[in-house]
Amino acid sequence: MAEVIVRGGTILTIDGASRVLAGDVHAVDGRIVQVGGAATPRGRDYEVLDASGCVVMPGLVQSHIHTCQTLARGRADDLALLDWLKKIVWPYEAALTREDAAASARLAAVELLRGGTTAIQDMGTVHHTDAIFEVLRDSGLRAAAGKAMMDTGDGVPAGLRETTKASLDQSYALCATWHGAAQGRLTYAFAPRFVLSCSEELLRDVAARAPGLGARIHTHSSENADEIAAVRQLRGDDNVVYLHALGMSGPHVGLAHCVWLSEQERKILRDTGTHVLHCPSSNLKLASGIAAIPEMIAEGVAVSLGADGAPCNNNLDGFLELRLAALIHKPRVGPRAMPAPQVVWLATMGGARALGLDNDIGSLEDGKKADLIVVDVSGAHVVPSASAYSAIVYAARSTDVRHVIVDGRVVVKTGELLTLDAPRVIAEAKSRATTLFARI
Repeated sequence: MAEVIVRGGTILTIDGASRVLAGDVHAVDGRIVQVGGAATPRGRDYEVLDASGCVVMPGLVQSHIHTCQTLARGRADDLALLDWLKKIVWPYEAALTREDAAASARLAAVELLRGGTTAIQDMGTVHHTDAIFEVLRDSGLRAAAGKAMMDTGDGVPAGLRETTKASLDQSYALCATWHGAAQGRLTYAFAPRFVLSCSEELLRDVAARAPGLGARIHTHSSENADEIAAVRQLRGDDNVVYLHALGMSGPHVGLAHCVWLSEQERKILRDTGTHVLHCPSSNLKLASGIAAIPEMIAEGVAVSLGADGAPCNNNLDGFLELRLAALIHKPRVGPRAMPAPQVVWLATMGGARALGLDNDIGSLEDGKKADLIVVDVSGAHVVPSASAYSAIVYAARSTDVRHVIVDGRVVVKTGELLTLDAPRVIAEAKSRATTLFARI
C-alpha cells in the first residue's frame, strides 16, 4: 500500500464549495482519502511531506503544450504566427530526430513538473510520437497527447507533409498503443494541427472516429488575423463554423487560442461545450491579440489555460500563465474581471475538464486521484497575504513549488525532481539544440 500524507498546509480544495481548509491531505494507493484535519497513517509504510507555511492545491493542468518544441526556445522571437511557423518552427520540427524529440520532451517535463504542472494536453510533431509518449510515461506526468497531423498546407516542408492515409493510420495506431497506458495516466488526443495544414477528408475522419475511441481532439483555431483570412479564402468560412460543420466540436474537443471569434462562433462553442485553451503569453508574444476570455466565461464557454510551446512563450511556467490570465483582461473589462479564485479554477478544474479528467483530478476531494502540489508562500515576495488565492495568482512563482505528487507518487520532493536526472537532461538539451540548429 502506497501512502502519502501532506502535513499541515492551507488547502485550496477547488471543490464545489471552494473550501479553504487547514490540515492534512492523505492519499492511499493513488487516491485521496482525507482532506483537512489531522490524518492518521493506515499502514506502517508511509511518507509524510511537510506543508507548513505552504498552500496545498491541485496540480496545475495545462491544456495546450508542445513538448516537442522545447529545443527551439529563443530561436523564433519577434515573429507573427505564419512567419513563425514557416521560417522557424516547421523547419525545426522537420529536422528533429527521434533522440532530439525525446530530449525536447524530457526538458519540458523537467520544467513542467518542477513548476507544479501535473497534467498536460500535448501536441507533438508529425514524427517520433512514440518517443514523446515514452518520456511522458517515465517522467510521471499525466498527459493527453498525440501526433500532429499535416497532410496539406502552404509552406509545409517535405519532412512534415504526410499523405492523408498515412496520417490517419499512424494516429489510430498510436491511439491503440498509448490510450490508457501507464495505468491510465496517459491518454490519446488526436491533433490535426490546424485547418490550413489539414485536408477536409482528414478532419472529417478524425471528427467521426475519435469519440468512439474515447479520445480527445486537440487543435488550433482562430489564433491570428492572417490565419483567419486564409481559412476564409481556402474553406469559405470562419474556423469554428467550419470545424463545427465537419463535426469537430463538443466536450471532447479543445481549440487552442480562439483570439478572433465571431458572435456565431462563440455561440457554437457555448452550445456544444467545446473547450477554449487560453494561452495568454503566446498570444502576446506572437502579437496575435487578446482573447475575449471574460466574455466567453460569462456566456458559458469552457475555458482552461496553457503555456503553448517554448518558442512562443518562452517557457512552460503555469504560474506565469495564471498571473497573466488574471491581469491582461482587466484594462479592457475592468478590475473585477478574472478574480484570483476564478483563475485558479481555470488552471485546475478547467484544465481537468478540457482533458476529460474532471471526475479524477482538478480538485482535492475524497476518492479523486492524488495529483497535488505544495507551494511555499512564506517568501518575502509573497508575505503578507490575506488570501491564499491572491498569493497563488499574483505573487507566487513556479520556483516556490516544494512538493509535487502525481497519481499518488511523489515526483518532486523539496524542489528535487525524482523521476528524471535534471542536470543531465538540461545538458543534453543544450548540446542537441546546438547540433540541431547547426544542421538546419
